[in-house]
Amino acid sequence: MDQGSEENQTKTSGSDSGTDPHTPVLRINQLDAFELDSALDQLVWNHFFQCFQNFRPGLLTPLEPELRALLQLLVWRFTLYSSSATVGQSLLSLRYHNTLSTSARYRPLSRRQKLSLALLTVGPCWLRERSHSLLLSLGLGPGGSLAGGDAGILRQGLRHSLALISGISQIAGFVNFLVFLRKGRHPVLAERIVGARAVFSKPNAVRDVTYQYMNRELLWHGFAEFLIFLLPLVNMRKVKSTAYSLLFGREGADREGARGGSGAWKECGLCGEWPTMPHTVGCGHVFCYYCVKSHAIADPYLTCPRCGAEAGQPEPVKVEVELGGR
Repeated sequence: MDQGSEENQTKTSGSDSGTDPHTPVLRINQLDAFELDSALDQLVWNHFFQCFQNFRPGLLTPLEPELRALLQLLVWRFTLYSSSATVGQSLLSLRYHNTLSTSARYRPLSRRQKLSLALLTVGPCWLRERSHSLLLSLGLGPGGSLAGGDAGILRQGLRHSLALISGISQIAGFVNFLVFLRKGRHPVLAERIVGARAVFSKPNAVRDVTYQYMNRELLWHGFAEFLIFLLPLVNMRKVKSTAYSLLFGREGADREGARGGSGAWKECGLCGEWPTMPHTVGCGHVFCYYCVKSHAIADPYLTCPRCGAEAGQPEPVKVEVELGGR
């Protein structure tokens, strides 16, 4: 029954739109498809996690690896299993081709290849997150049921074995990625193992991006980089004080600062609070010592934010207090 369905799927897919599996696919298309699939998995997990945000905190933590694997398998069931293409590949007009087939035409993945690809994608992530719990469940933890010496030897051996397997898989994945950069096939090691290769699902499919869109994106990207470079060089405090003096007038600000009285001495010109260790910088306004000193160190050309006058050396405020006799 399974062989008959696979043959029917092969016939329908082989005659579909005359695609040539030997047409090379851009490396950026394959990497974009992989990133889109990763973003989809994270998006599905975030929506699933939000369903339990009003429940007890930490409710999903003990089962998080299993739930993530289950959601990934659920997405796999309705995408790769049914159409031989992931969501990211479908958006970029790609799909998997069975490289183990001797036919020169397109052949979809078999059910065994799809299942193997799913296990090799989901299984290592789940095993990596559950390795410590598995050791504890086997009685190889610090308080395990085995004897102390035997448990220590087995635990150490299993940990070394898991570390060795993880290291070998990481190195193999890195070497596979270097080969992918050189030849442009199989960006993921699991695809090379099961014999799956990304090909175009439509003849002569290209990235459907117009020059107008590309020019607009390049323009905005360059403008954003220019702003990121320019904004740290602009003295925003000086711009603010200049705008303040232009709007309200420098003479009015000077008269307000030189008016004297207790009102001008009750507020720091920088932080707006009661002045701590009040100091002046040459104008009629008062500042906290730490405020004016820190701003003077950060900006050698500091100006008064109230009146726009150039700030001189901070000097303590001298207040004369007269004590009247009884």
